[in-house]
Amino acid sequence: MNTMNPFEKGTFGYDRQYLSQKDKDRIVLSDDAERAQAIVSPKYQARVFTSTADGMRGKSNGFVNDKALESDAIDEHMNGYGGENRFWIGPEGGRFSIYFPPGAKQTYDNWHVPKPLDLEVWEVVESGQKTVSLKKEMEATNYLGRRLKLSVERTISLMETETIAAQWKGTEIPGGVKTVAYATENRLINRNDFEWTKETGTVCIWILDMFHPSPRAVTLIPFREGDEEQLGKIATSDYFGAIPPDRLKIKGNVIYFKTDGKYRSKLGLNSRRTSAIAGNYDPDAGRLTVITYDVEPDAVYLSQEWNTEKDPFAGDAMNAYNDGPLDDGSIMGPFFELESVSPAAFLKPNQTLTHQHTVYHFIGGEKELSVLAEKLFGASRNGNFY
Repeated sequence: MNTMNPFEKGTFGYDRQYLSQKDKDRIVLSDDAERAQAIVSPKYQARVFTSTADGMRGKSNGFVNDKALESDAIDEHMNGYGGENRFWIGPEGGRFSIYFPPGAKQTYDNWHVPKPLDLEVWEVVESGQKTVSLKKEMEATNYLGRRLKLSVERTISLMETETIAAQWKGTEIPGGVKTVAYATENRLINRNDFEWTKETGTVCIWILDMFHPSPRAVTLIPFREGDEEQLGKIATSDYFGAIPPDRLKIKGNVIYFKTDGKYRSKLGLNSRRTSAIAGNYDPDAGRLTVITYDVEPDAVYLSQEWNTEKDPFAGDAMNAYNDGPLDDGSIMGPFFELESVSPAAFLKPNQTLTHQHTVYHFIGGEKELSVLAEKLFGASRNGNFY
């Protein structure tokens, strides 16, 4: 750890200087005023490590796991370096998993993140002040024993303030609120000489955003209301056991999910329930984070659960996670995650699947951000956890 860092820990300047030691080729996207910035790392699998809406001394928005970055040991399962936006490929579990060897019991001992998503350097295709494109060629053997060859490409573009304001018609950004946002276009190409089908197994694009938790932080997930027989249940919330009611509330058409980093829990929405937007409001940090993403309500989504008996074509389109201690007291973070998933990639040779995922941060006072959260999500303070 560099003890000569002139910036206070928690600022973007601190993380920018620290990460410059870990990846000398890291790329900093910036607006003309150098207030909105984002750090992209080719060495660490094209992830956006963190961003700021207020220059070097502004808050650092992403979770940067210096414990993992400082470790000399390589974890055979996963190296949790963090990053507020990273590219993975699903499914994690089930009959088409690329994280378990063929036929192995789907337990942690046998779980391994493919190296191109965990350890290998990505190639920079093109880089400019506000945009960078990267790519990676990779192979993965799925649980059926089928060898899949694929190319992945990723373009990250910092957005102008005017573009951010135009994303939601009729919603104005309150005065004094600072913003940073970037769009990611993620592409996956079939490089096999055969079509990916329900028989061969296939994959999907999986984007995960890691952020710092807070005692009063809450994830906000609007959902589509309607008949459960037609749309499915509102959310799957028992991935790690039932979430206690003081941590998960539903009011109107909004899910409120406590993200304090103290209780490991996860929920997911299917493609008919998600409304293609989710977020997290942290009044203590003065930050409202919003994600938007592509969703196709009638498409097939792959199950990610570690369960080979479950229907592999009944997965989520969006997930939210709150970190917490494991049974032995250890913890990777703490952090919380917002995630989106593409439909299953049923592709012929050289066909491409594209998935858009955009991250917005609004930095300001509690009054202004509460108003913005209500406009974007229909979320009321009465439904919150603070």
